Amino acid sequence: MSEAKSSDLDLRAIDMSDPQLYLNDTWQAPFAKLRAEAPVHFQPNSPTGPYWSVSSHELIKAVDTNHQVFSSADGIAIAETPPQESLQSTDVVIENFIAMDSPDHDRQRATVAPSVAPSNLANFEPMIRERVVDILSNLPANDTFDWVDEVSVELTARMLATLFDFPYDDRRKLIHWSDITTDTPELTGAEILDPEQRKADLMDCAGTFMGLWQDRVSRPPKFDLISMMAHGKDTQNMTENPMLFLGNILLLIVGGNDTTRNSISGGVLALNEFPDQHRLLMDRPELIPNMVSEMIRWQTPVIHMRRRALADQRLGDELIRAGEKVVMWYLSGNRDESVFPEADRLMIDRPNARAHVAFGFGIHRCMGNRLAEMQLRVLWEEIHKRYEHIEVVGAAERNPNNFIRGIKSLPVRLHHRR
Repeated sequence: MSEAKSSDLDLRAIDMSDPQLYLNDTWQAPFAKLRAEAPVHFQPNSPTGPYWSVSSHELIKAVDTNHQVFSSADGIAIAETPPQESLQSTDVVIENFIAMDSPDHDRQRATVAPSVAPSNLANFEPMIRERVVDILSNLPANDTFDWVDEVSVELTARMLATLFDFPYDDRRKLIHWSDITTDTPELTGAEILDPEQRKADLMDCAGTFMGLWQDRVSRPPKFDLISMMAHGKDTQNMTENPMLFLGNILLLIVGGNDTTRNSISGGVLALNEFPDQHRLLMDRPELIPNMVSEMIRWQTPVIHMRRRALADQRLGDELIRAGEKVVMWYLSGNRDESVFPEADRLMIDRPNARAHVAFGFGIHRCMGNRLAEMQLRVLWEEIHKRYEHIEVVGAAERNPNNFIRGIKSLPVRLHHRR
């Protein structure tokens, strides 16, 4: 991205809700324009409704940590939930605890948080390493294959099945349910799924987890997510509200899927785009833990989070009025040059890589962030033992989505160590 490209843009016309910006990977210049000239910017004419863009690292953090003023209670994505009177028979309107404020949010989150708490992570590492080794050992040795399907999705599906104690042979259902949750017309700009089939599949998800829930209720508490919710005092009656039950299940599935899966894929892409960083990795594998944070910053799997102002609030040079929609663009905050010099570059030895905003801040900070980092670290440790290079041999296929920055496929070829 050049300064000229950024300066050519009409500030009034910038609407970062356009999914084509992310499909075509052309979001860099408009975000740079916003950060430089209007880090708090009002867009009155978006198809998603009027909203304020918050694009700088500093101001994103200010919004995210002020949950008393900036509420999550009516949704976390830029698109509005259709009013009740305009809902179609195929619409599935869910609730979940990330789209709640304190104290409801805090009580429900506290029920499941121990499963991925730092104190429990040591129990996961041997299992994660065993699964990583199994996946890498079965990759095609001399053929081109899709890294997303064979590695990113497969490792994520196995981890999700463990967290839910979900039937292992059906683990790919978890990925499908995650994908159809985020591939909605409001986020993609088009009807890319059959609405009837999407609803049927989501109802299948609800029915499957209801069966698991009833099984766990009848057994002593265990440490999987379903058992913890089924026996938790603040969540044990959740099934009385079917859309809250389904919504919380989907929240945990999506949360466990998108960050890890897309950071794995984005990391391979980034090391191909910046071969000097690949050489540095080969020479200095001790940088892997820091590289993981830098890959998450560079990829930023969750593009934005939305809030609603509960009171008038000055932010930067602008006055946001009560009731107005505020969108924090995490993807932009992670490319803020005032915080990350040469922010569009992957730099695996970047001193402040962990200052990224990809996991959010405050009470809604990603619950499983340490587990995601562990999976990525273990994967790259095992990759480093085996391969000189994972060569990208074709174009990455991206998602047309303004919420999840996903990679659908990535053709690669392995170059083994000699």
